[in-house]
Amino acid sequence: MTKPLPVIDMRSDTVTRPTPQMRAAMASAEVGDDVYGDDPTVNLLQEKAAALFGKEAALFVPSGTMGNAIAIKAQTVHGDEILLDAEAHSMVYELGLPGAICGVLTRSFRSERGVPDAESIPDCIHTESLHNPGTRLIVLENTHNRAGGAVVPLEVHREVRRIALEHGVKVHIDGARILNAAVATGTNPAAYAAEADTLTFCLSKGLGCPVGSVLVGSLEFIDKARRVRKMLGGGLRQAGVLAAAGIYALDNHIQRLADDHRNTATLAQLLADQPGIQPDSVTPATNMIYVTTSRPAEQVYSELEQEFGVLSNTTALHRMRFVLHLDVSSQDTIRAAEAIKTVCAR
Repeated sequence: MTKPLPVIDMRSDTVTRPTPQMRAAMASAEVGDDVYGDDPTVNLLQEKAAALFGKEAALFVPSGTMGNAIAIKAQTVHGDEILLDAEAHSMVYELGLPGAICGVLTRSFRSERGVPDAESIPDCIHTESLHNPGTRLIVLENTHNRAGGAVVPLEVHREVRRIALEHGVKVHIDGARILNAAVATGTNPAAYAAEADTLTFCLSKGLGCPVGSVLVGSLEFIDKARRVRKMLGGGLRQAGVLAAAGIYALDNHIQRLADDHRNTATLAQLLADQPGIQPDSVTPATNMIYVTTSRPAEQVYSELEQEFGVLSNTTALHRMRFVLHLDVSSQDTIRAAEAIKTVCAR
């Protein structure tokens, strides 16, 4: 009997598993009750995150989606309006939370491959009146998932921030993969955060943690965010077991994101000019690529999984996404590329 090939899971960087060293850190974590604010490991993670992004304070939250919900709800009131890209995560993948949870209206501004057209934003901003809701918050996503992990340049953040300050509007960065952007461009993470009132980043994606995100901002904002977190059911107890993974990741897993970027570039190059498949880019910005397939994507997905143990995501009839992460080695990348080429050429 032929031995099954090991699975190469490229569905998302959320599928990463804790390394042995991370598990050891979790097992030995000192804990308390975080709702009372006395879990020392959670407190240390929050201090480290705030320092990394140059903000006054931080809050550990169960997920990036909750982090975005808290950021929106804590900076708006029902009936307010927020601006975000039409392809943003909060618009497409969070089950309508801006309206359902936060009670705000959403409007979109123009963007090109995930990068906002800053010049279009002033015309999108509403001044509150008897007839109009007031625009209270601009939400930016960096890196941009639907744009293939595209990096929003720092100068664009600065221009959006300038416009926001001019109009009295706050800025939140959905920075689920902001550290990918920082590593890819050699930018200090605090430089991005300086152009926003609030920012959330994920521990459970490229950093390899099993659970969690962190929300950063001012002391006043984090005090309010903690109340909103409790309201949404995000108050955790002995959460230091999870926070310890985050501390280990911040100390050890940030710079290794460059390995994922190199492997993604290798995958894109190996798939370039191949029959039956067309990558969006042969020079992907970070750790993901989208491809167009000649055959239906679901068929390609099924054959890759069943015959080669390669997992991915289908995003449209002829669209697929591959995401690289710490559980996909350079050898895995090459094996996956050969499997994809074989299946797509049929």
